[in-house]
Amino acid sequence: MRGILLHMKQLPIDAVLPELLEAMRNGTNAVLVAEPGAGKTTRVPLALLQEPWLDGRKIIMLEPRRLAARAAAKFMASTLGEQVGETVGYRVRLDTKVSAKTRIEVVTEGVLTRMLQADQALEEVGAVLFDEFHERHLHGDLGLALTIQSQSLLRDDLRLLVMSATLAAESVSELLGGAPVIRSSGRVFPVETFYRNTRLEGRIEPEVASTIVQAVRTHEGDVLVFLPGVGEIRRTAGLLAQSGLPSNVRIAELHGSLPLEAQDAAVAPCQAGERKIVLATSIAESSLTVEGIRIVVDSGLMRVPKFSPRTGMTRLETTPVSQASADQRRGRAGRLAPGVCYRLWTEQEHAYLPQHNAPELLEADLAPLALELSVWGAADPGELMWLDAPPQAAYQQANELLKQLHALDEEGRPTGWGARIAKLGLHPRLGFMLLKAEELNLTAEACELAALLSERDLLPQERNVDVQLRLEALHGASGRLEADRGAVMRIKAQAKQWGLMLMENRGQQPEWKGAAHIGLLVALAYPDRIAQRRSDGRYLLANGRGAVLPELQPLSRSAFLAVAEIDGAGSESRIRLAAELDLDRLEHAAREQFQIEEAVEWDIEAHAVRARRRLRLGAIVLKETPLQQPSPERIAEALADGIVREGLGLLSMSKAAKQLQARMQLMARHNSGWPDVSEEALLASVQDWLLPHLYGMKNRSDLQRLNMVQLFESLLSWGQRQELDEQVPTHMKVPSGSRIPIDYSDPEAPFIAVRLQELFGLQETPRLAGGRLPLTIHLLSPSQRPVQVTRDLRSFWNDAYFEVKKDLKGRYPKHYWPEDPYAAQPTNRVKPRT
Repeated sequence: MRGILLHMKQLPIDAVLPELLEAMRNGTNAVLVAEPGAGKTTRVPLALLQEPWLDGRKIIMLEPRRLAARAAAKFMASTLGEQVGETVGYRVRLDTKVSAKTRIEVVTEGVLTRMLQADQALEEVGAVLFDEFHERHLHGDLGLALTIQSQSLLRDDLRLLVMSATLAAESVSELLGGAPVIRSSGRVFPVETFYRNTRLEGRIEPEVASTIVQAVRTHEGDVLVFLPGVGEIRRTAGLLAQSGLPSNVRIAELHGSLPLEAQDAAVAPCQAGERKIVLATSIAESSLTVEGIRIVVDSGLMRVPKFSPRTGMTRLETTPVSQASADQRRGRAGRLAPGVCYRLWTEQEHAYLPQHNAPELLEADLAPLALELSVWGAADPGELMWLDAPPQAAYQQANELLKQLHALDEEGRPTGWGARIAKLGLHPRLGFMLLKAEELNLTAEACELAALLSERDLLPQERNVDVQLRLEALHGASGRLEADRGAVMRIKAQAKQWGLMLMENRGQQPEWKGAAHIGLLVALAYPDRIAQRRSDGRYLLANGRGAVLPELQPLSRSAFLAVAEIDGAGSESRIRLAAELDLDRLEHAAREQFQIEEAVEWDIEAHAVRARRRLRLGAIVLKETPLQQPSPERIAEALADGIVREGLGLLSMSKAAKQLQARMQLMARHNSGWPDVSEEALLASVQDWLLPHLYGMKNRSDLQRLNMVQLFESLLSWGQRQELDEQVPTHMKVPSGSRIPIDYSDPEAPFIAVRLQELFGLQETPRLAGGRLPLTIHLLSPSQRPVQVTRDLRSFWNDAYFEVKKDLKGRYPKHYWPEDPYAAQPTNRVKPRT
């Protein structure tokens, strides 16, 4: 093996291989940062193969993408002069080439998870290599967390090597216990980069196509074009076909939904005299050398799934790439010779791009991860070590879904069904559907539907969202609609594989019985997305959200739909894929989804308690009838709930009740032992002070009869009532003999309004609450109009009185205006009695 490597063409990675091998001999973990073109993917596994510590065991190398996994395995096998499947093999979805003599297995990330669940110690494995880890796929993060725990608890001799071209190596090194970091420069030729002068607006395809044509006419070599998705690829290909390109220029597509042979053809070298334009998604961003590329045209966009805990839905979003991804893409043009890169954004826009892509773990549906952790034996993600821990809200929502699908019990432990679903290696929703279909003798239909829903839309340009139409296209029975041949082959192969896994104990392949139950099967997988048609044609989902069909179509007349794919944006989601649902079939097959609810609740519009018996599917009410003779306790609880929701305005708050509440609140502000009777506190404690008085009542009219003065007084002890009357009385007797009411509407500044002449002889401001709060005095003229507001009566008599007297004496000459207010006789008349 060493001899083979020595006689191969030298690559930059070769310079650091001795350092890497030494690090792996002296420790169990390492981090390798190698620039694009360094050769890490194909050189490192071969270099490790003869290390003594491997002791005849296998090397497992993770590749995030199937195309890269197969290409890496084939290249290493050819290096050894062998066919793939001998010393070097691969395992990807629907394609495996390994044998008894295989020592290096290149696998995609989900495959490693299955291997770990089958053998937590990985007894036959000596090293696990994580390639292109910077892509931060969910299964990559999960696989690393699981292998770290396996190494810690079961296999202290297991080697872990994390490799990447662009990676924050220090954080990974820390996660791996301070593992050494080895760095290698890449074999990258100079790449001249061109930016746009202005921001690109509108559809990107016309600009992409014109840039490609310009590049082909200006530069030599093949062209690699990065676009966000298959739709943009197809539209760009259509424009290029009409652009007058030379006849020797071939257009090839490269994306995950292509057949394997088409993917191989896209990355293969051109024939002599031929040039090619490869229109690719981010599948071509790393790990993969597309032969002959000298020109890169980058749209600067990528399409990623993002999960919303608010809606419980995942939707594909088109977002700008990170600077790291843009550099990876540009590097494709400099793998073999100097090249050029056209970026369809401005230099100013580039400065604002994020440094790195967000880890998928932080934005994905975590139901598959939560199930894997449960089967692994981790009750909480915190038991494992992560670069980024799973978000708590999304993880909690994932657990709730798994319980609804009977994959977890109430304590969060995996059920028998949960363990079986995990082994199938598909989303728990679809796994539950397959197991439920077994009971209904619909295995073949469910396997095909699960495979169909696991792929991209089979008819991406079709506006009709009916799943049935896709199944017809799958079987070639849709007339004018023709599905992609590669996708059809993949779907059928995957359906067959799942069917064999489910029927392995029966020794036969399940038979197809027709499509009449498709809506039922979709409803089993997506019980929260069962939809009922409203009177206006919109739909209500079982999860409580609204939904609409994108346009008028055959399904628009359906009373009930089972929705398989939905756009979770906005207040009302757009239905992307659905099937008509027969509710009777669903009730027969999954009666547990239907709930009978006896509701006794406050009706805000009627201002009364309403008692109803309802048959529900989540938020969908299928049938409602009056509930006979609800218990008095439930009626009283509903009344209390209505008061909490609508506020104390439902009760009859007389002026005396409001004054008593204000007086009590003033005392509570100055005495910690007094009850808090603010509206917030009263509503929070309705169950304690009000509920016992609600029995026998049913509506707002009944509530209005409650005596709120008595209810407030009942909150006080006898001593507190006495103290209340002494310290915050309802009235104040002034020197004239009048009893003036005290206004407590502002607990911070209770006040009296009294004519100035009635206070003659009063030297100090009266105080409340045991002398802690001065009373505010609104001094009135003889005509009861305010002339002064004060909380310091002595200061008023000494200073302001004489100015006020001068003004008022001219207007009210018959009234009493003494020179000395302290010695004057108070009066509530024009002049005091003699």
